[in-house]
Amino acid sequence: MSAIGRRKRRKLKSEINVVPYIDVMLVLLIIFMVTAPLLTLSFEVDLPRSNAKALESKQDPIIVSVRADGQLSLKLPDDKQPNAMSSEEMQARLGGIVAQDKAVRVIVAADRAVAYEKVVAAMDVLKRANVEKVGLATDAQ
Repeated sequence: MSAIGRRKRRKLKSEINVVPYIDVMLVLLIIFMVTAPLLTLSFEVDLPRSNAKALESKQDPIIVSVRADGQLSLKLPDDKQPNAMSSEEMQARLGGIVAQDKAVRVIVAADRAVAYEKVVAAMDVLKRANVEKVGLATDAQ
């Protein structure tokens, strides 16, 4: 009778089961990998529409953005977000880039609401920096 009433005690394990933690970590890794490219820290530009086809080029262009208040931003191909700067700073920076590569392409992106005068002023900065290939960004219809 004493043998039936007695149970054998198991020794407690002092280990942590890490499998659920690994599963949660992998799910979080996938979520961050999917959402990271979607997090762009730039401002919205409402581009005008055009029927022109996109240019085929192996080299990414430099993008000059013009805001409604006339502020200029420069985005190089290896930059994550555009850098706001004055027209003098932009002229100096683009002048140095053009001195190294004459075939560099620059695209001017301006909001639909930006005054034409401000877009022309941005293109004038590009001309003073000796940029030869300038394009205007539009949305495809």
